[in-house]
Amino acid sequence: MRILTWLHGIMPALALATPLAASAQGELVVYCTVQEEWCRPMVAAFEKATGIKVLMTRKSSGEFYAQIKAEAANPRGDIWWGGTGDPHLQAAEEGLTEPYKSPRLSELQDWAVRQAEQSKYRTVGVYAGALGYSFNTEQLKKKNIAEPKCWSDLIKPQFKDEIQVANPNSSGTSYTMLATLVQLMGEDKAFEYLKALHKNVNQYTKSGAAPARAVATGESLIGITFQHDAVVQAIGGAPLKIVSPCEGTGFEIGSMSIVKGAKNMENAKKWYDWALSPEAQAIGAQNKVSYQVPSNKSASVPPQAPKLSELKLINYDFAKYGSSAERTRLLTKWDKEVSTLPK
Repeated sequence: MRILTWLHGIMPALALATPLAASAQGELVVYCTVQEEWCRPMVAAFEKATGIKVLMTRKSSGEFYAQIKAEAANPRGDIWWGGTGDPHLQAAEEGLTEPYKSPRLSELQDWAVRQAEQSKYRTVGVYAGALGYSFNTEQLKKKNIAEPKCWSDLIKPQFKDEIQVANPNSSGTSYTMLATLVQLMGEDKAFEYLKALHKNVNQYTKSGAAPARAVATGESLIGITFQHDAVVQAIGGAPLKIVSPCEGTGFEIGSMSIVKGAKNMENAKKWYDWALSPEAQAIGAQNKVSYQVPSNKSASVPPQAPKLSELKLINYDFAKYGSSAERTRLLTKWDKEVSTLPK
C-alpha cells in the first residue's frame, strides 16, 4: 500500500519530467534549400551521429531569405543549409545570420573560404555548381528543331512556350541567371534578352531545380537550371542533354548560415561543423541526388559532376551581386520590366 501511495505521489512529477528529458537530448531546426531527396538523408545521418532531433523544412533560397528576415525578431530556424550564396550573402550583410568560424575552415577549397571571409564569417561555401540548361532530346527530335547551344538560341521563335525557368525572387538559381546575364552582356542588353526570353517561357517555377524535372518528364522542352540538377535527371534515365552555353556562364557557391538568435545555437554549430566534413559532403552523391563539387578538399567529387575547370565560366562577382542593394535593385527591375510583360 505504501509503495502504491509513493508511486501515486511521483507520477505527476514523472509526467512533467518526461518532456524535459526528451528536450534535453537537444533539437535543431534546419531550413534546407537543396532537393528534398538530399535534405532527408542529411537529417537522418546527423540525427544518427549526434542523437539531436532535427525538424527540417525545405524551401527555395529566396523563400528562406524572406522567411528569416520576417522572423528576425523571433527566430524559428537555427541553421540555413544549402542554396545559392547570393541570398546568404544578403542575409549576412543585413545581420540576419551569426558569425561563426568553424574549425574545419582550413579543410575547405579557396572559393568556400573566400565566401566566409567576404561575409565576415556569417556564411560559408558548401558546394559549387555551374549554371546552364537542358533539353529533352526526344521532344526536340519530334519538333525537328536544331539543338540549342548558346544563350542566344533560347530567344529564337521556335522555342515559344517551350522553356521553363524559376522566378528569380523565390529561386537563387534564377537570380544567378539574372546576375550572370548582366555580367555577361551588360545590364541593358541583358534585360532586352530577358524580355525576349519571357515570350518563350511557359512557366516561372518557385524552385530552381523544378525545370530540370519538367524536361525529364517531357512537360517542357527546355529547362534553365544548374547543370548538376539536370545530371540528376539524366542519371535517372531521362532523355535529356545538358548544355553549358557557348557565350560562357555563371556559377554558384552553395552556402550555409547560422540564423542570428538561433534558439539551438550550440546544435546549429554542431551541424555546421559536421556538414563541412568529407563524410557529410558525400551523402548527396551516395543518394544519387547531388552532383555539385563539394567544398571540403578531402571530399570525393562525383565522377558525373560537371567539371568546372573545363567550362567557360565568367568571373562571377559574388560580393556585388550578393549585396542587398544590388540584389534588391535587379529583382525590382525584373519585376517591373520583365514579369509584367504580355506573352
